[in-house]
Amino acid sequence: QIVWDAETIYDATQLIRLAIREDLDRSFDLTTIALVPPQAAAVAEIRSRSTGVIAGTPIVNLTIEIMNLRASFAPRICDGESVTPGAIIGVLEGNAQDILVAERTILNLLGKLSGVSTLTRRYVDAIRHTKARIYDTRKTTPGYRRLEKYAVKQGGGMNHRLGLYSAILIKDNHLVVG
Repeated sequence: QIVWDAETIYDATQLIRLAIREDLDRSFDLTTIALVPPQAAAVAEIRSRSTGVIAGTPIVNLTIEIMNLRASFAPRICDGESVTPGAIIGVLEGNAQDILVAERTILNLLGKLSGVSTLTRRYVDAIRHTKARIYDTRKTTPGYRRLEKYAVKQGGGMNHRLGLYSAILIKDNHLVVG
């Protein structure tokens, strides 16, 4: 079963670094530098826009660490917990420029993983009255496999094999070629 461990952190680190490179391209947030004083402080609440299940909150502190931000994060909701619109997921506090530069990376990753966990929970709830279980697959977004499987687990689903190396699974295409 996928948990938030060293391997999950490694994958999240790679995605955060890619997101930073896409946003900043080894440069700066020119708008923030132009409009926000360097020593300005800010408090930002991360709020849910809809009903769902949260997944990926450890990404916030990991992003703070990787970007060497002058900020801290206090989660108010744990991964796997349900939220309603307006619920405060957590609070970022610190340097305003740093928070503004990191917000899109944080929100994109939290939103994607929480979307996976929310959809999983819907399916889990739909079959709750049966003996069936919801499992994930390897059909994941490239680079996100471990994180998406983590989100499935947070939504109440079960993890299947992580990769081709995890187990033997004979499918029709193997039989046709073999």
